[in-house]
Amino acid sequence: MNSNSPETTDKQAEPVWIAAMPGLFVLLWATGFIGAKWGLPYAEPFTFLAIRFGIAAILFALIALLSGAEWPKTFAEIRNAAIVGILINGTYLGGVFWAIGQGTPASIAAIVVGTQPLLTAALAFPILGERLNRVQWFGLLMGFAGLVMVVWKGSGTGPLAGILATIIALIGITLGTFYQKRFGGAHNMRSASCIQQAAACGVVAILAFTLETREVNWSGDFIFAMSWLVCVLSIGTFSLYYFLIRRGAVSKVSSLFYLVPPVVAIDAWLLFDEVLDLRQIAGMILAAAGVALVTRIQTTRH
Repeated sequence: MNSNSPETTDKQAEPVWIAAMPGLFVLLWATGFIGAKWGLPYAEPFTFLAIRFGIAAILFALIALLSGAEWPKTFAEIRNAAIVGILINGTYLGGVFWAIGQGTPASIAAIVVGTQPLLTAALAFPILGERLNRVQWFGLLMGFAGLVMVVWKGSGTGPLAGILATIIALIGITLGTFYQKRFGGAHNMRSASCIQQAAACGVVAILAFTLETREVNWSGDFIFAMSWLVCVLSIGTFSLYYFLIRRGAVSKVSSLFYLVPPVVAIDAWLLFDEVLDLRQIAGMILAAAGVALVTRIQTTRH
């Protein structure tokens, strides 16, 4: 690659606040699991997510209007934003939340969706022309091994329906990431996010009305968890995720998900007194080393 290419120049001139974004993304994304643990006892999964996405859509609409953001003008632009929202928000979160609600252990769900960086890397070349070298592939395998060491508890896999739901969630976030990379780069992130959240809200609301009682216990814990998940996760962290996808190779961005379970384990240790053993600590180190191999080496394009 030409040393004077825009990608190389941007990387050399990258300010500190942008360089810190991947780390911030991992820290904030991990808090979503803690927020879910706090809030899900008070509402069923699809009901919970419908409320979350609905509030986030309203807030994004206000942000877009107050900031004068440009809105999509064509049906194709609106459709593209809606597809991303349905895949990344509705399918991914809906699948994981429903699976855990059906009795799938959180560790099993984390391992299934944790293969996302491997699936993304395998599809990156045929879809986007991004090719990883051998060291990066080794880093992906190392990162996945570290993830398994962190979350595996030797428990059963739970019901087959739950496993299928996590596989659907895995496919959703993987395809949504590629779709955002290919078709979402020209959209204003504030107005596009409003459409994404609204589309995801519509899908999970249909499921809530079809499969659930829609009862909600508006306790203090539920309100706190919902506020955190809307403001920090749906508005802050997902916006950061889309920003990272725009700036970098999807395989590199996806590799960051290997660091989420270790951070969740640390959060659970601090907040809920869950035990951290030596195997988990070793897994954290292995996952971090794997991500470093993937992200520190240039991805080639063809």
